[in-house]
Amino acid sequence: MGTTQSGILYGRLPLAEYETNFSDLHPPLDRHEALVASDRCYFCHDAPCMTACPTSIDIPLFIRQISTGNPVGSAKTIFDQNILGGMCARVCPTETLCEQACVRNTAEERPVEIGRLQRYATDVAVMENKQFYARAAATGRRIAVVGAGPAGLACAHRLAVKGHDVVIYDAREKSGGLNEYGIAAYKTVDDFAQKEVDYVLSIGGIEVRHGEALGRDFSLADLTEQYDAVFLGLGLAGVNALRIDGENAEGVDDAVDFIAALRQSKTKADIPVGRRVVVLGGGMTAIDAAVQAKLLGAEEVTICYRRGKEHMNASEFEQDLAASKGVTIRHWLQPKRIAVKDGKVAGIELEYTTLENGKLTTTGETGIIAAEQIFKAIGQTFQASGLGALRMESGRIVVDEEGHTSLAKVWAGGDCVLGGEDLTVSAVAMGRDSAESINRAFAADAPRASAVA
Repeated sequence: MGTTQSGILYGRLPLAEYETNFSDLHPPLDRHEALVASDRCYFCHDAPCMTACPTSIDIPLFIRQISTGNPVGSAKTIFDQNILGGMCARVCPTETLCEQACVRNTAEERPVEIGRLQRYATDVAVMENKQFYARAAATGRRIAVVGAGPAGLACAHRLAVKGHDVVIYDAREKSGGLNEYGIAAYKTVDDFAQKEVDYVLSIGGIEVRHGEALGRDFSLADLTEQYDAVFLGLGLAGVNALRIDGENAEGVDDAVDFIAALRQSKTKADIPVGRRVVVLGGGMTAIDAAVQAKLLGAEEVTICYRRGKEHMNASEFEQDLAASKGVTIRHWLQPKRIAVKDGKVAGIELEYTTLENGKLTTTGETGIIAAEQIFKAIGQTFQASGLGALRMESGRIVVDEEGHTSLAKVWAGGDCVLGGEDLTVSAVAMGRDSAESINRAFAADAPRASAVA
């Protein structure tokens, strides 16, 4: 067992146990299982599941194709709307989207397993490198995409199919964005995120430049001068601060950094974790951090959320998953002070909260939870420089219904835009739709793409 200065340890478990703990959360369906699962679909003509999908995949069609023994055709139906359908099948909260809308819930309280069926079809296509698209004749247009996450990749692929040349800039060493760095390791095993990136880029016409950051290596003005259009898919790089005493103590970490480190670790044994861990927040990031802390060998993991169970952004499935792994979720608690001893975390003091006339307030009662490690998962913020006069509101980029920003030639999508959701599938939809908008602007024979101010 290894140690750090703060008593947060790595190597808490035997190596084989890490492999078991971080195995696939939802093992893939085999052919027989997929046929049985697909047979449960009613193939509804009004398809409420399709309406609930942010990318509007024709779900009844792709499931019917599986049921008739045509998984490759099914994959094309999925990719026509969502080129990152493989990762979305793994990480999308289907239990609150398409599967929640499934009419099977009414009769049986068990939906068709849409997510696992989508994974079955897309895995066949990706693993066998079945390519469904060919580039159109070269248009001579060049587009810069900032951010190699879901929005940027979806935008780049759709533009490349149209015959345009795309250059993607990304500050990190790998492409994938949230899919590569922000998802729990047990949700996407076998380096699938990178396999999907390779599949997307294999269309051709897309160059990726890693290690280049907006505001440091280039500005938005540089890009608009050099390219016919620009798409910003920057994601959220900042993490909200607690703004309480002790926040800078050793042992207080950002949950997103913890999750990213786990995703880049091959064995997981080299990621240190405390014996007693507290996670602050109520979203998917909080759940991912808490569950993985437990899987690393932490003895006690507690999620503290300032509101009630019904207010948590994490789905009920995710909350139940955390509980099944031994995570304790406590509600109506907000952090007041981090207890520090010799510069290291010793615990956290929390205040009890309540709603009065719809407003969150404290009751005056407090309590302390002992901990060596505290993870912050209280939301992320948009941080970027080099954007010039781009219109912003509430800390996000303002866009119209087509993804146009206030600047000519500039589109944006994903978490960085006002109204953006922290969902891979929503980011894909915005990237795809912005690409179509950019292409329409080019088709209008304008010498330069323009945007609505």
